[in-house]
Amino acid sequence: MLRFVDLDQRMPEKRTAKDRARDFDEIYNEFVTEEAAKQASRCSQCGIPFCQVHCPLGNNIPDWLKLTAEGRLEEAYEVSSATNNMPEVCGRICPQDRLCEGNCVIEKGFNAVTIGSVEKYITDTAWDKGWVKPITPRIERDQSVGMIGAGPAGLAAAEELRKRGYQVHVYDRYDRIGGLMIYGIPNFKLEKEVITRRVKRLEDSGVVFHRSFEVGRDASLAELKEKHDALLISTGVYKARDIQTPGSGLKNIVPAMSYLTASNRKGLGDEVAEFEDGSLNAEGKNVVVVGGGDTAMDCVRTATRQGAKSVKCLYRRDRENMPGSMREVKHAEEEGVKFIWLSSPAGFLGDDAVTGVRAQKMRLGMPDASGRQSPEPIKGSVATHKADLVIKALGFDPEEIPTLFGAPALEVSRWGTIKIDFRTMMTSIDGVFAAGDIVRGASLVVWAIRDGRDAAAAIHDYIEAKAIRDQLIAKAS
Repeated sequence: MLRFVDLDQRMPEKRTAKDRARDFDEIYNEFVTEEAAKQASRCSQCGIPFCQVHCPLGNNIPDWLKLTAEGRLEEAYEVSSATNNMPEVCGRICPQDRLCEGNCVIEKGFNAVTIGSVEKYITDTAWDKGWVKPITPRIERDQSVGMIGAGPAGLAAAEELRKRGYQVHVYDRYDRIGGLMIYGIPNFKLEKEVITRRVKRLEDSGVVFHRSFEVGRDASLAELKEKHDALLISTGVYKARDIQTPGSGLKNIVPAMSYLTASNRKGLGDEVAEFEDGSLNAEGKNVVVVGGGDTAMDCVRTATRQGAKSVKCLYRRDRENMPGSMREVKHAEEEGVKFIWLSSPAGFLGDDAVTGVRAQKMRLGMPDASGRQSPEPIKGSVATHKADLVIKALGFDPEEIPTLFGAPALEVSRWGTIKIDFRTMMTSIDGVFAAGDIVRGASLVVWAIRDGRDAAAAIHDYIEAKAIRDQLIAKAS
């Protein structure tokens, strides 16, 4: 260990921008074993591991880095998977530059340990070697738990509850399991096989998936509650935030999730009418993406791969204040994306379909409630950008939740998310819990996994307490 003094930081070999812009394959090649061990050995094994402190899951990062450096990969996988239900997913898509790697104590002067790439390498090796087995609970329980939503929070909770022996049923409105990880995240960041093999492991473990099942249409929340001892709502948030400017009703101005879902479905082999007719296809078009988060980065990089004529990203703040990963911005720039910083749409041009975006130049003023400087318009400073396709990547809000689930008793917060008791993770309805983005708002996959794990523990405590209470009541009567 402590080899950061004589070993430089090295990522796995990255495919050239020219090559990767031709397909949707992941952009990094696999680490070779020797190189993964070398990079893991750069860990300083510090007394206070800030990488672990800044990981939402509290992963035991120094421990599995040490085991990797020593060639003890199966043990490294056991340590990694003890706190993370999808380490190979987090290794691929977590913004490590903002979380673990960004807080590595050797980062200043020596560059951080490549934590994400080693995490991905460990778990991919575990799958290849057959170390990842179906779950075999020590006991089988009669109680059942229903999950509404098969995204990262729901899948993490399903795994944790199945480990405890519960009968787990997962209900999802889509035809494939994985939620945002299947339909929202492009293949070049997360190949779909990574998710489908996780889903198959859960199925082999006894988790039952109900695909194309919509709560409120196929069954009410009350009906599902009657079937199960507890319910978890983990549906995520998908309602796109909009922008109200002149011309916003023109054709070819589309929400980011519609665009990404069409691209992912096409990649999965589905017939996608909107892709075929060009309304959700960037090929040969001047594309403008509005937004600065990770979803915006997914959109600009997808447009490049679809053969767009030009791709621009408008963001109202500067590079240092954007919410997306700096690593993603660098990848996008290498692939030919042009970023227009301190710029916000003031209107869309065109008669029937969009032909351009009028962008108001901005400057940063006083900090807002989030602590970031607020963007302010510079009067009389407007630029026009050609656009045949505009993609709005402005974030997501929850849908009308009580109406969505047919449950007027389900309380919501002032932000429209489900209101829970954060000590028990229970909603206003007894026995109904909620976790993930539907509670905290649009956030990272790693936070959804953490919430799912916490919800599973809370559900177990609830069912155990209820069983004890029922026994006492039966004994008293």
